[in-house]
Amino acid sequence: MDIASAAGLVTRELRSGEREGAPTRIAVARRTYPTDRADLWDAVTSAERVPRWFLPLTGDLRVGGRYQLEGNAGGTIEACDAPSSFAVTWENGDVVSWLVVTLTEDGPGGTVLELVHEAHVDPDLWALYGPGAVGLGWDSALLGLGMHVESGEGVDPAFAAAFNFSPDGRAFLLASAHGWRDAAVADGDDAEAAQAAADGSYAAYTTAS
Repeated sequence: MDIASAAGLVTRELRSGEREGAPTRIAVARRTYPTDRADLWDAVTSAERVPRWFLPLTGDLRVGGRYQLEGNAGGTIEACDAPSSFAVTWENGDVVSWLVVTLTEDGPGGTVLELVHEAHVDPDLWALYGPGAVGLGWDSALLGLGMHVESGEGVDPAFAAAFNFSPDGRAFLLASAHGWRDAAVADGDDAEAAQAAADGSYAAYTTAS
């Protein structure tokens, strides 16, 4: 797989919304995978398979139950319509956002995954990072899912740990940042501000802390 060009497999969209009386920004990412919907559903919902491409997953994996991704977000499973869609809250500390994943058949042996992440956004943070704050992470996760689906194996942990700082990883994340910049401009953001935010999100993901 050409890692850098894989960023082009994701279609990105940004929308402005409202939830609980406050404005939100909604990041939408879509990618088609060369597998049937049942297999892709299993890959994105099974506590045994999710760690092969993302993070260890624990919890009460049913509607109303709580889940936790190791070292990352947790939340409540709000809806599930297997093998078509699920909706969860996405909670990091006291910050709550909302995630919906939908799978749609795309001809024989193909499935489109659509990921919709909605959040209340601090204007100062938006100016610094824009949609890339979440978008670069989701693009990387969708890349890992693709590697798992195509190989049937887990993503090498050493590859994942070094990815953001490798030449291929940096090229992928730069293309991702530019893609989210374009989505922000299409939703009405100023082009210069969107570029500055893309630069900020790229730097945040590729600079060691």
